[in-house]
Amino acid sequence: TLAPAVKNFTLNFTITNLRFTADLQNPNSRRFKSTEKVMYHYVDPLLQGSSIGPAYIGCKVMAFRSTKNRDDTGVDAMCSCRDGPSDPKFDRTTIYHELSKMTNGITKLGHYSLNSQSLYVNG
Repeated sequence: TLAPAVKNFTLNFTITNLRFTADLQNPNSRRFKSTEKVMYHYVDPLLQGSSIGPAYIGCKVMAFRSTKNRDDTGVDAMCSCRDGPSDPKFDRTTIYHELSKMTNGITKLGHYSLNSQSLYVNG
């Protein structure tokens, strides 16, 4: 039998209480690695609890970036789910709405505050 295909999608959001610093741009820095681990701690359970949960594989933080308000930090992640015939179908609108509900209207991710206009799911 063939292995199910993998569907990749991007997840972007802005954290308003994580000051962006240059070391967040370096994937080898201690600050990048520790912040990346915290992101997995919060993001993975959200996506596992979403409508794609049974097919959810995981996310990888691709970058932390400066935003217009330099005190904020943008997060860019690449996420994956299985796309087999019996797997839940990926629907970016549904995922967006579920993540919005799970983050209190796109305002809280664990101890982080989010810019409520910043969540973007692209499939």
